[in-house]
This record gives sequence, C-alpha cells and structure tokens, in this order.
Amino acid sequence: MGTDQFSVLFALLAFMALAVGVVSLAIVTFGKAEKLRPIADVVLPLAFVIALTSTLGSLYYSGIANYRPCRLCWWQRIMMYPMVPVLGIATFRKDVMGAWYALPLALGGVGYGLYHTQLRWWPAEDGGSCDVDAPCSAVWVNTWGFVSIPFMATCGFIAITGLLAVRLKLNRSLGSTAS
Repeated sequence: MGTDQFSVLFALLAFMALAVGVVSLAIVTFGKAEKLRPIADVVLPLAFVIALTSTLGSLYYSGIANYRPCRLCWWQRIMMYPMVPVLGIATFRKDVMGAWYALPLALGGVGYGLYHTQLRWWPAEDGGSCDVDAPCSAVWVNTWGFVSIPFMATCGFIAITGLLAVRLKLNRSLGSTAS
C-alpha cells in the first residue's frame, strides 16, 4: 500500500473520529448522563485507540513517507503523543482520572489543529510561525481536495475531547469520587 492509499485510509478514519467527537459532544451537551452508562467502559479505550492511531499515522508520514513536520505539526505531536501512555494506562487500570490528565492535551491539540488547518486553507495568514524549509502551509496530503494532515489531527483531537467529556460527565452523574 502506497502513501496515497494510506492517506485515503487515514482520511476515512479521521471522518469516523470526527463523527465520534461531534456525537460525543452533542450527547454531553444535550443528553442525559443515565443514557451514557452502557458506553462507560468503552470511552477511555476508544480515546486511547484514536490517540494511538493518530500517533502511528504521524510517525508513518514523517518516518516512512519522509514528510518533514513543520513547527505547528510538532506542537500537535507534543499534544497527541503523551496521550497514548496516559490513556493506555488509564484504560488498563480502569482509572477514570485519566480523562482529567488527557483533556488539557486534547483541548490544546484542538486549538493548534484548528489554527494549522486554517493556515493550510489560507496560507497568506501565516505570520511567520514556521520556517522556510518546513512551512506550516505546505500541502503534503490533499485527499479529496481538502483533507490534510492538520485536518486529520484536528479530527482526532475533537474525538478524544468529546470522549473525555463523556467520561467526565459520567463521573459526575455516577457520583464517582474520581471526578
């Protein structure tokens, strides 16, 4: 499988993650916590899988496809990579506090991802945040004309944020001392 095929696969996974994130955030905003109980045990593992897949995708692009990460890509990596062990340990130990540890990273990643995505779509907005050798507006992936690496990362961060918000709402409603 070549880089173009992997990019399509990653784009599909990004849209699935985005759907998970949007549904999760809608449930947290408009739903009743009692209705979330059936999914309580899968929220942290799913967030872990999304963080792991995002990390492996990032490593594929830089290590195998030889795409050079820009400065904003590095900041998104700084936000995503630590979530793998944090959410992995939280999942293994069934520690709902892991949601609190990962949430600031996920929210920071959403912020960096949205900014980076808009730079990709409107490169004239780049105020010198990146260097000439690895510009933040570089287009390494352009699946379906708009899905870029920053867009895919943002989808992952939104999904993780939504899932962690569900976990925290469950903690609160179930009277968990860990919330």
